[in-house]
Amino acid sequence: MKFMKLGSKPDTIQSDGNNARYVASELATDITVTVGDVKFYLHKFPLLSKSAYLQKLVASGNEENNDEIQISDIPGGPVAFEICAKFCYGMTVTLNAYNVVAARCAAEYLGMHETIEKGNLIYKIDVFLNSSIFHSWKDSIIVLQTSKSMLPLSEEFKVVGLCIDAIATKACIDVSKVDWSYTYNRRKVPEENGNDLNCNGFRNRPVPKDWWVEDLCELEIDLYKRVIMNIKTKGILSHEVIGEALKAYSYRRLPGFSKGVIRSGDVIKYRSTVDTIVWLLPAEKGSVSCSFLLKLLKAAIIVDLGEMAREQLVRRIGQQLEEASVNDLSIRAADGEDVVYDVDTVQKIVKEFLMQDQNAEFESEDNEVQEIRRPGILTDASKLMVAKLIDAYLAEIAKDPNLPLSKFVDLAEMVSCISRPSHDGLYRAIDMYLKEHPGISKSERKRICKLMDCKKLSVDACMHAVQNERIPLRVVVQVLFFEQVRATASSGSSTPDLPRGLKDLNIGSHGSSRSAATHPEEDWDAVATAEELKALKGEIAALRMSNSIGGSERNGGDSRNSVDKVAICKMKGLLKSKRIFSKIWSSKGAQGENSGSDSSESLGSANPEEAKSTPSRNRRHSVS
Repeated sequence: MKFMKLGSKPDTIQSDGNNARYVASELATDITVTVGDVKFYLHKFPLLSKSAYLQKLVASGNEENNDEIQISDIPGGPVAFEICAKFCYGMTVTLNAYNVVAARCAAEYLGMHETIEKGNLIYKIDVFLNSSIFHSWKDSIIVLQTSKSMLPLSEEFKVVGLCIDAIATKACIDVSKVDWSYTYNRRKVPEENGNDLNCNGFRNRPVPKDWWVEDLCELEIDLYKRVIMNIKTKGILSHEVIGEALKAYSYRRLPGFSKGVIRSGDVIKYRSTVDTIVWLLPAEKGSVSCSFLLKLLKAAIIVDLGEMAREQLVRRIGQQLEEASVNDLSIRAADGEDVVYDVDTVQKIVKEFLMQDQNAEFESEDNEVQEIRRPGILTDASKLMVAKLIDAYLAEIAKDPNLPLSKFVDLAEMVSCISRPSHDGLYRAIDMYLKEHPGISKSERKRICKLMDCKKLSVDACMHAVQNERIPLRVVVQVLFFEQVRATASSGSSTPDLPRGLKDLNIGSHGSSRSAATHPEEDWDAVATAEELKALKGEIAALRMSNSIGGSERNGGDSRNSVDKVAICKMKGLLKSKRIFSKIWSSKGAQGENSGSDSSESLGSANPEEAKSTPSRNRRHSVS
């Protein structure tokens, strides 16, 4: 730390232990200066020779009381006044980063200018600040911190502004020129740590670009904001470094921020901090991580930040949603809500993500609205990552027993437009919801299962589904059929079409009158019993081992009809105890009669076109 000594005489101002200060001298004191609750017994001549203010007070006082002066509002109080008094006596005074601002403000208050005496205290302090303090990194930060208690005087004397500019200038300097100490306790990247840990290892390590961010965390938010704004104005540092600085400040100044919460404390203070950090965020995408943005959003919700700031965060998060994790996306609902998670906010984020692929519109000069068609900026990889993220998020929120089905379905449907090779994640989410909400109706169970494409379930998921007592019977039958289709396709045969009976499972009351009469919806929407599931599973295993299927697979063009015939006969025999099943499977023969309903969407498909895909396409999408 830099310091400056003024004067050469010994310090002879002493205390009597009762808030009184006096000068040890043979001359009797002739003036008493009361500052706050401390009395200073001093001499007029050294004081009046350097202080215009004290001259004025003594001159304006009456003859009886001109030896007693009351000063109640001097900046820095008794401590700062004592520094000024010692300087007047020529005693040794040590100035440093902690007391220089208070001494400067007190000297200004007392009028210790050059017009009173050459080399007065104000001049000497200004020289010390400009030649020493502002050239020191940590001293500049300390001075800026202490200047806050001296406002507005410290602002008027430009101490604050000069400090901010000195700090910003040093933060923007080339890292190769950084030769002063700084605080850097965060985990460094490998190239910053260096490989050789010798005796001079610290000196040999390159200075990281964000070497300055931790020291600035000591500043209060209003001063921190001004420093960061000054740094950004210089335009030297990258937006990633600015983002790292904001991240470090948030972790330091917001208790619990790293866990996505704000611990109890000064809500107004924390609100100001969050609001300022959001305002300071660099505009460039990727300047901060999506995880950090989501933590900021959670903090904004907790401190009840304004709607505009929240919308800005939602928009920024949506632009880089593929980076997020389920934990990042798990935003707790507000106190008093029945649900655990804030699903509405997540829906807004997903909407922002998907809007990046939409067409933009603008209004031309002649007030004609024209449409700009631009290529989608979302890659297939980012879309797939978001789809998987939402599947995993759905599995998490499904554990909430109070989550309405509509919120689950609406969010799942938002990403249904994103094609993904596997629906295992969505199946897990659906199964979790059914497990935690056993009381939902048959229609609701059917609605949630329609989100899933049975053709895109892996072998493991299929094995689980056919044993799952929570899944409606219509879904179990489809899973069994597509599992058989997969086995057939893997041997090189063409993939058979979905039998008419299975297609009719999805038509229900929306199909022909014949279908409606013979296929009661409540039977198919009911869940299968454990005995039925066991029997179905055993029969599909038998189908795989059947020599007749193997033979048909080797017959090339006849494989499609052979597989259909075997599957129908086997299942008809298995399910003959239920008349409805035998009727459904027998409807295979009436395929030509009711061909008008074949265009209906498959239960397991979120995309109607996928239900009518070619055999080769079915094989491609069946790979998990």
